[in-house]
Amino acid sequence: MSRKQETDLMNVVRQIMDLDQQNRQQEARVTEAESKYSEINNRVEIMQLQTLQSATQTSSDAIYDCASLYTRNYRISGEYKLPKDDFLGTPELNVYCDMETKGGGWTVIQRRKIGLTSFNRDWKQYKQGFGSIRGDFWLGNEHIFRLTRQPTVLRIELEDWQGLRRFAEYGFFTVANELNSYKLFIANYTGNAGDSLRYHNNTNFSTMNKDNDKCVDDCAALRKGGYWYNCCTDSNLNGVFYRYGEHTRNSDGITWYGWHGSNYSLKKVEMKIRPVGFHP
Repeated sequence: MSRKQETDLMNVVRQIMDLDQQNRQQEARVTEAESKYSEINNRVEIMQLQTLQSATQTSSDAIYDCASLYTRNYRISGEYKLPKDDFLGTPELNVYCDMETKGGGWTVIQRRKIGLTSFNRDWKQYKQGFGSIRGDFWLGNEHIFRLTRQPTVLRIELEDWQGLRRFAEYGFFTVANELNSYKLFIANYTGNAGDSLRYHNNTNFSTMNKDNDKCVDDCAALRKGGYWYNCCTDSNLNGVFYRYGEHTRNSDGITWYGWHGSNYSLKKVEMKIRPVGFHP
C-alpha cells in the first residue's frame, strides 16, 4: 500500500470515529431530553394526584378515624393504619378500631388490661403516645386533640376483678391543643358507672414533669400517671395497675370513684371516641 493510500485510509477512519462520536453525543442529548420530559411528566402526574387527593380530603370520603373507615365498609374490629393527611394536618397513625359496640366506628384512645406498661410517663411521651395498640396504650394527646376538632362522643368502658362491667358516655368531648395544656372539656353524661369525670372538666393535663393541676400537691406525682387532674381526682384511668382490686394502702390505682370508690383498682379500662354525627 502506498503512502497516499495509507493517508487516505487514516482519514476515512478518523471521519468514521468523528461520526461515531457525534452520534454518541446526539444519543446523549436525546436521552437527556427524554429524562427531562419524563421528570416534567412525573411532576405533572404528582400535581394531578395532589389535586385529586386534596379534593378527596375535603369531602366526606377522607379517612381520618375509625368512623370514616367504617363508612368505607371496614367493619372488623382490629388494628388499622390511618394514612397521612396533609390537608387535615394529620400524620400516619396506627389505631385500634371498635367496629361493634353501639354500631361501631370507635377509635380507641386508651386501654388498660394487662398491666405491663407503665403509665407514669413524661409530657413528651403522653403527647406522642406509648404502649402497644393491641395491649395497654395511650394514643397520644396530640392525636386526641386532632381527632376531637370535630364534635366528638367519648365512651369509657370499665371492668372490675369480678367481671362486672360499667360504662360512662359523654355526648360532648374535646381536648385543647398543647399551648392550652390539652385541657379537657366534657358534657352530657349518660351511663351506669357514675359521672366521675365531671370533676375533671375544664382541667389541664398533667404529667410527672408538668404539674398543671389545680392543687398545691403535685397530683401526677402522687397518682403516678398523666391525667386531667383537678385537686386531685374523682377518677384516674392512667393510675397504677394493681391486681385483685382493693389497694387500701395506696391512692394511685386505676380508679373510678362513682363505681368502686377511691381504693379499688379496676381490671380493665377502654376509652374510645367517635364523631357525634356518626350513623352506622
